Parts: sequence; structure tokens; C-alpha cells
Amino acid sequence: MRRNFANNIISGIFNTLYPSTCPACSLKTDTIAAAPFCLSCWSTMSKYTGASCRICAEPFMTEYSGICGHCIKNPPPFSKALCFGRYEKVLAQAIHALKFQKIKRLHRPLGKLLLQLELPQVDAVIPIPMHLNGLRERGFNQSLLLAKVVAEGTRTPLIIDRLIKGKETPPQIGLTAKERTANLSGAFSALRSFSGMRILLVDDVMTTGATARAGAKALRLAGADDVTVCTLARAAAT
Repeated sequence: MRRNFANNIISGIFNTLYPSTCPACSLKTDTIAAAPFCLSCWSTMSKYTGASCRICAEPFMTEYSGICGHCIKNPPPFSKALCFGRYEKVLAQAIHALKFQKIKRLHRPLGKLLLQLELPQVDAVIPIPMHLNGLRERGFNQSLLLAKVVAEGTRTPLIIDRLIKGKETPPQIGLTAKERTANLSGAFSALRSFSGMRILLVDDVMTTGATARAGAKALRLAGADDVTVCTLARAAAT
């Protein structure tokens, strides 16, 4: 009770000194924790609990389906994908704000959403890496920031420099699933052995799963026993 009262006082002072409006509703920001989003809009984000593929988490129209056709025809190198929600509404806006508007402070409240998932016990948490040129342009890797929160919250070792993206690739936006797969062919590689290890591979958004597949493949080739993919959102595949 006292903590909430103190947080409200601090938020009030902060918003008086640094006023902002919520990107989702345009009302005045009323919390530090998820700024610039207001508490009301942030609280609308909830885990997706509908039917989905039990491997890649692609949403289904019916709960009577188990595995999607793509996973049946072309099984992924990861055992399971865990996604917090659909890439829509406030969740999509928050990810966009972190990734493209470079509001880095959002990585912590967004990362805490991943801790609400039923995460498996693993030996290491690894973020999807960025190519050096992309990292220089953006200034940070949003997947790494999210992975840090997950590693801290689960008290799991974080490995940040042994899965690399050595091949610079064009943006995935606008590409078909087949084009995304071809675009990422050979892009990732492991710089050490992961023999017998269980890995949690963290990214921000999963669309066709091409990035997750490429990253997991590199880890499996390096000896990883199991790879689970963990993302904030599942976007509709084009």
C-alpha cells in the first residue's frame, strides 16, 4: 500500500517535470513504469490464450487443431515457441516504440511480460543477434535488452556473444515466408559449442518464424540439445 502510494507520488512529480502523452490514447502519462504509455492502456495487454500451434504458436481458428501444416511439412529446429500476445494494439505500439522510436526504457516492462510465460528450465538465455551494421544504426539490440530481463528474472546465465549474425540481410518486412527463409539462409552462426545445452532463444516479434528457425538451427548445429523460442508477440504471416 505504502509502495503504491510512493510510486504514485514519484510518477506525479516525474510527469510534472517531464510531461508526455500516451501514444495509445493521447491522454496524459500517469506512470513511470511504462512511460510514455499510461497505466490504463498498458494494463490492456494480456497473454494470448486462444488456440495455436503447439510448436510454432501460430494462432488457429479452432481449438481442435494441434500442429500447423507448416510445422508438419517442415519441422522447425526448435521444440516450441512461446509468445506473450498478438502483434496488435498496445503491444504492437510498445514494441514499435522500443524498436524504432528507441525508447529503451520500455525494455524492462516489456521484458517482464515474458516472465509471465511458462518458461522451461534452460541452461542459458540467448538473444537473436543483430548484424554489426544494423547494431550501429539502431544503437542497441532490443532482443538483447529483453533477454537480460528474462535472464535476471529466471536467474539463468545470459550468453550474448556466441551466437552471431555474420551476414547482413535486407529487412524482413514485406517479404513472403519463402523469401524470409532465403534471406536468412546462413546468416547466423555459433562461435562455441553448445553441446547438450538447453537454450531459450529470445526475440521481440515472430512472424513466419524464419528468424527463429535460422537462429535455432545454428544453435542445434553447435550441439544444443533443445531450443525454445520466446517472443513478445506473434504477428500474422504474410
